[in-house]
Amino acid sequence: MAAAVAAIAGVMSAASAVEVKYMLWDSMQAPAYRQCAADFSRKHPGITIKLMQYGWDDYWTAVSMGFISDTAPDVFTNHLSKSSEFVKNGLLLDLTPYIRRDQVDMGQFAPALVQIWGRGGKQYGMPKDFDTIGLIVNLARARAAGVTLAELQNMDWNPVDGGSFERIVRRLTLDRQGRNASSPAFDARNVAVYGYQNPGSGGMMGQTEWSHFAVSTGFRYQDQPWSQPFYYDDPKLAQTLDWLAGLSAKGLSAPYQFTRSMGSDAMFVAGKAAMIPQGSWMITYFAANAKFENAWVPLPRGPQGQRATMLNGLADSIWSGSRVKEQAWQWVKYLGSRDCQQVVASYGVTLPAIQGMPELAVAAIRSKTGADAGAFLQMAREHTFLAPITDNAAQIDDVMKGAMEAVLLGRQRAAPALKAANEQVNQLLAPPRR
Repeated sequence: MAAAVAAIAGVMSAASAVEVKYMLWDSMQAPAYRQCAADFSRKHPGITIKLMQYGWDDYWTAVSMGFISDTAPDVFTNHLSKSSEFVKNGLLLDLTPYIRRDQVDMGQFAPALVQIWGRGGKQYGMPKDFDTIGLIVNLARARAAGVTLAELQNMDWNPVDGGSFERIVRRLTLDRQGRNASSPAFDARNVAVYGYQNPGSGGMMGQTEWSHFAVSTGFRYQDQPWSQPFYYDDPKLAQTLDWLAGLSAKGLSAPYQFTRSMGSDAMFVAGKAAMIPQGSWMITYFAANAKFENAWVPLPRGPQGQRATMLNGLADSIWSGSRVKEQAWQWVKYLGSRDCQQVVASYGVTLPAIQGMPELAVAAIRSKTGADAGAFLQMAREHTFLAPITDNAAQIDDVMKGAMEAVLLGRQRAAPALKAANEQVNQLLAPPRR
């Protein structure tokens, strides 16, 4: 009799369970979060999690259409490039009252990962992971060129002659006759393997494309998140971009038009580029797809003697229109807990936000794929900086993408292109005239 009552109670509980819709874009992370969802539902039998995963482009279309049609997911993985517009339009729930009520320890996260998701004393996202930038190198190509791993791990760079970084890139670059770019006979018009490949224009952030070079010279986007003016007209950034644009003329990188169509990741996997910059979120991709020995190494030291990397982080946000805000908060709180982030770390796909968890993730990555992701932890201990955070981010990104492309295509020198773009950017942020 007792068993029958318990069974009936279980059925009634399941039937009355509140459903929280949760959306994310990364298919490689989905299994870890399905496990978190299963664990959460066992602890909260009155709440079920409906996990939905879409690719990057479809994901943001689905989120935006959901806002318009009043069917958005209750909780979704948020990105800094999108969040400022959501905050501006009142689409995100302020988590601060819930954090205070439940006494969530936000000190368990690196301070920057909390800061980037806050504005005006309000918190719009619970940190879930973080990423830094490193270089992935074709070690087979490096060995053939006589370049050691120690050399790759200790490169320096400057925008005048490229430093030891450019000298190594020359050694890694091969023309179709097998001559490297250090040889006087090197044919820059007929390159078989490019030593380095810039991923693209980078828009307003340049996360993998140019930010690490520029900031290592002393460039900064803005004084602090949400502040103005922007400093895209800084001569340090112009000098950095002119150097990057000049690599293709030397035959060290493919022309921007070629990269735009093929992509630097595909070039590396195909053996057409010996070294590219990428983020820690791509570790498992290259482990699965690069069929040759490779290694992650830290970014080169810049003119100021420091390596620099953007420290970015995703967060879980709650839609302000959710009809199940309390249950959504319970799920978000769990996503930011040690229990869930330890599960995520064990899957070895991304670096969780709670301090101490990234080391567990790196160990899991090494165990599962053989890849050594320690370079990303090293970069996290170097000079880190935040992505630019501002209102009107979509319009600013369009302006900066156009300017960067003009420079990389060789249509304009960087200084005048950036000066004009920076004026547009700051006009977009200027208060309206009365």
